[in-house]
Amino acid sequence: MSGADGLVKIPELRKRIIFSLLVLTVYRIGVHIPTPGVDAVALQQVFSNMKGTIFSWFNLFSGGALERFSIFALGVMPYISSSIIFQLLTVVVPYLGELQKEGDQGRKKITQYTRYGTVLLCMVQGYSIATGLEHTSPPVVTDPGMGFRILTTLTLMGGTVFLMWLGEQISERGIGNGTSLIIFAGIASNIPNGISSTLSLYRSGELSFFKILILLAIILATFFAIIFVERGSRRIPVQYAKRIVGRKVYGGQNTFLPLKVNTAGVIPPIFASSLIMFPATIATFFPNQYVQKLSGLLAPGGLIYDVLFVGLIIFFAYFYTAVAFKTDDVSDNLKKYGGFIPGIRPGPSTAHYIDHVLSRITLGGAIYIAAICILPTILNQTLKVPFYFGGTSVLILVGVALDTTAQIETFLLSRNYDGFMKHSRVKGRTAYT
Repeated sequence: MSGADGLVKIPELRKRIIFSLLVLTVYRIGVHIPTPGVDAVALQQVFSNMKGTIFSWFNLFSGGALERFSIFALGVMPYISSSIIFQLLTVVVPYLGELQKEGDQGRKKITQYTRYGTVLLCMVQGYSIATGLEHTSPPVVTDPGMGFRILTTLTLMGGTVFLMWLGEQISERGIGNGTSLIIFAGIASNIPNGISSTLSLYRSGELSFFKILILLAIILATFFAIIFVERGSRRIPVQYAKRIVGRKVYGGQNTFLPLKVNTAGVIPPIFASSLIMFPATIATFFPNQYVQKLSGLLAPGGLIYDVLFVGLIIFFAYFYTAVAFKTDDVSDNLKKYGGFIPGIRPGPSTAHYIDHVLSRITLGGAIYIAAICILPTILNQTLKVPFYFGGTSVLILVGVALDTTAQIETFLLSRNYDGFMKHSRVKGRTAYT
């Protein structure tokens, strides 16, 4: 039976998909609910003056919530930032490292700490934004003061915590990774505006038809490149020794250990963007000339931003791969079940070999991610494209779509359906939450 029929005929899968769509609808409705005490008309003028800065980038991830200053203005970025912090701390803090090794109970404890960290970051970011809005020109806040700051901080914090909860509900009761789908929905909501802006630029003569064709070709090539690399893997041959138990012979088969080229998925650019956004967002609101200069240095498209962005992407590609893929555990499992890599001794030698291969392909994966993410800068400098083409956003869109499709595929195959795509098995990646 075809996978398309399975989408309709499996009640559980149908309910999960409908539930995910309903939750995303709630999210998109919340994007249009404004935070109290702000003049919407003046706010639009302020954000129109900030186009091309870090706020355009932040607004992309919030799905347009920031420019509307809605209750979801902070998006899920504080949650992602908190996740980054605690994943880093698991390496340097022995207590958290031990928790991570305790299985589900330990991970639940770390998740709880991550939520507390999210609330703390929301309070800092919310209060900073509220303070900055009181000093904008034209005036945005209708009744400035401590009351506005506290109300805004609590509103933005509540919005992010609610989004965090929605993401967890999708992961548990829907299909796909909740936080990833929320980011996906926010980015996808900007596609119609991007198409409309492109047509307006063409009508005004700022963008020629030839440039539009080149840009379209680059976008399509980027999509195909992302799909090709995300499904790519290095297969290490593994043999299992024969074991005789009674009159039966077990093992003896040959198989492969697949190592993905991009094990970290979309995590490196999201983590890197989150770290760069946090100081730059706070810095932009303060009138001090040194702080403003720092904000300018961290604006997308600048040399310092690009160098820092690429460096963080490469770092997080290696870091998350090391956290998510434990070569020692893989080596121990192979040894436990009688498996070995031809020509490599079982145990530490196998772990060292896998780590060596993984390090080499991770470098290629990190360079690929960095190239996709700095594509907007290249387009701006070569084609003089007067709008920001988001390589990171395309990477996230394709990556999350592949992950979600892979989960649907697995769900269908586990119930004896042909799969969502008959002639191709979509390979998913590890979610970051």
